[in-house]
Amino acid sequence: MRHTEAADADCAISQALTVVGDSWAMLLIRDVAGGTHQFDALQHGLGISRKVLTQRLKALVADDVLEKRLYHPHPPRYEYHLTEAGRGLLPVLVALQGWGGRYVLGDGSLSGTSTADSAETRRVLALTGRRLPPLELTAASGERTDPVCPDRAWTVLYCFPGAYRPGGPDHPPGWNDIPGTGDRTLESRTYRDRMDEFAARGAAVHGVSTQRPDQLVAFAEHARIPFPLLSDIGLDLAAALRLPTFRAGGVEHLKRLTLVVDATRTIRGVRYPVTDPAGAVDDALVLLDGLAAAR
Repeated sequence: MRHTEAADADCAISQALTVVGDSWAMLLIRDVAGGTHQFDALQHGLGISRKVLTQRLKALVADDVLEKRLYHPHPPRYEYHLTEAGRGLLPVLVALQGWGGRYVLGDGSLSGTSTADSAETRRVLALTGRRLPPLELTAASGERTDPVCPDRAWTVLYCFPGAYRPGGPDHPPGWNDIPGTGDRTLESRTYRDRMDEFAARGAAVHGVSTQRPDQLVAFAEHARIPFPLLSDIGLDLAAALRLPTFRAGGVEHLKRLTLVVDATRTIRGVRYPVTDPAGAVDDALVLLDGLAAAR
């Protein structure tokens, strides 16, 4: 990676900014994380000039943030993918989005939800029609797992801030005072009790949070959750879809939302904000029925 004479040689922040301090660099990392890999698609999505895009991509490859992968030999055409160093920037992207949502677009208050007319809500609802890029989350077994079930017509992904085994020391300080964190386990238990209804519609159910896998295992065992609870501890899903988060206890937590994804990995339905965790299960079933009727 580059080190410039103008930067403070002993300051990691200063040195990092020589690599990703340019706004185009961070937006490119955002879009590549979201599944856009080819030059023309990146140029179209960002509205950036081809010259500037070429320069930024070349620099990010030289700094080992992106890597080039040949996808068409004659003439040679390359895709751009995140390296390990690039994936290490995903928490930075998510934190930057959370800070912007709270202090630039919002009023500065900490919340685990949103209003129906917010910019955040519009961004999440616009995920309808978006294809979920290939990625893996950590399952309870510790294995990396695709959040989309490969042998079902539909996958219901419900994201939640956190669910903890009663009596455990896992709740972040002040958790109960954050709007949107109430009824922590009700949503998961309601999905558990109505699994037959989802199975009858050809749908798998996966819960997703940014909790550690061991925390999810403890909760799933206590609450007898029969479906996978997946950990987005690395923020792969959050960054890929720019999902809304809030920071509590020094950790980014997903805000509560529901995605219905088809077998082609296309998001066909979205519910956000979710203000009634039990009602969100009814909403997911209504979404599935509407999608089936439209086929």
